[in-house]
Amino acid sequence: MWHAKSAGVLIILVMVLGALAAGILSAPSVGSLPAGTASADPAVPNPGHSWTEVEIPAGTWTGLNADKLDGLHASQLDVPSRPGFSLITVDSAGDVGATSSVTVGADGLGLISYYDYTNGDLKVAHCGNAACTSGNTITTLDSDGDVGAYTSVTVGADGLGLISYQDSGNEDLKVAHCSDTACSAATITTLDSAGRVGFWTSVTVGADGLGLISYQLYQYGDADLKVAHCSNTTCSAATLTTLDSAGDTGWFTSVAVGADGLGLISYSDYTNNSYEAFNLKVAHCSNTTCIAATISTLDSAGKWTSVTVGGDGLGLISYLDNTNGDLKVAHCSNRFCVPYHRPR
Repeated sequence: MWHAKSAGVLIILVMVLGALAAGILSAPSVGSLPAGTASADPAVPNPGHSWTEVEIPAGTWTGLNADKLDGLHASQLDVPSRPGFSLITVDSAGDVGATSSVTVGADGLGLISYYDYTNGDLKVAHCGNAACTSGNTITTLDSDGDVGAYTSVTVGADGLGLISYQDSGNEDLKVAHCSDTACSAATITTLDSAGRVGFWTSVTVGADGLGLISYQLYQYGDADLKVAHCSNTTCSAATLTTLDSAGDTGWFTSVAVGADGLGLISYSDYTNNSYEAFNLKVAHCSNTTCIAATISTLDSAGKWTSVTVGGDGLGLISYLDNTNGDLKVAHCSNRFCVPYHRPR
């Protein structure tokens, strides 16, 4: 596109793809070519196309992607650049924000769980708008001891937040069920206090509408992968199951629900390996309560896992290949994420 500046006005030739946007651009002005004329002049970009001349006040954001305009360098446009994102400090009271997790609530606004390291508290931030730029509310949900590490948040079938986290002082698994969409208060429950538990928690909601939480029972050299299936929407009680106890396992857990409505958990172990050479493993729950699972090893190097389910209904796992320092992805070839499975 061609432009000229005159009297503080940026003049842009716009190819006619439809009527002028109502209220955004002014009516066509007088130009060297009548509006709608097809130009064969090579000086006019895309010769042969119809165009119209409009006036836009200098400095106005047009919505045009300047670096894509034919024959015109971005630096030639008198249009302010926009970064494509916004950075907002939501909470700066102390050393806060560790092990954060975010979801979108039933109100369409962000809900963020995180750890207040300064005070040893579980906190939650509810965004006041879609960009989380104003009207945000900050709430301390649990301040009983050193709590709030390894947080993970989802939204339950009741439309309210459900947060899993660790009571680090007692090394217990705890859950907070929000009382309203802003999570200005919550019902707090200790789900598992048997041993050193609650590390690397991840929470989702199953096909039955109830919470499903993966986490680690840590014992030096002999850690386990565990899962808690909530008995009700508030998760005031749960069925607890050890899914994998073979060696030192259950690190960096992440849980999702597959197209079959069953839990799919990615995690790491470093049994028979050095600390920096984790294996990537996956557990596919056998039923909604996940009292048993099919376990598979996908890669001999896999740390910091995260799992979701794609549009094809199959698991997609991102992770760190810490042997080579690479980002890798594992795409499951079937819903069980096991090799050579033949459905019956």
